[in-house]
Amino acid sequence: QVQLVESGGGLVQAGGSLRLSCAASGRSFSRYYMGWFRQAPGKEREFLAAITASADYTYHANSVKGRFTISRDNAKNSVYLQMNNLKPEDTGVYYCAAQNAGSLKYDYWGQGTQVTVSS
Repeated sequence: QVQLVESGGGLVQAGGSLRLSCAASGRSFSRYYMGWFRQAPGKEREFLAAITASADYTYHANSVKGRFTISRDNAKNSVYLQMNNLKPEDTGVYYCAAQNAGSLKYDYWGQGTQVTVSS
């Protein structure tokens, strides 16, 4: 099992940048496929980006491609989301999630961190 804690959210002006971090506790972090999601007020949770266990592949949703970048540091049990050129529609609660090898879903979720982008 793994526990996830997000940090780095806050209030930023449109065009600004933020770097979210997700710290994992528990064993075998390097075996997990990791993802970032967000949920805007009144909307469903949206997939943003994912990274394989060894960081050899990354995937980004079209809505954030070219602006957001997912990365991880297995030595620090952490995954990151660098967000550039933020827009007001990026406002929401951002979650990291972990997927066990062979699982068809994300098995563990953090509590989320709020990101607010002002216009």
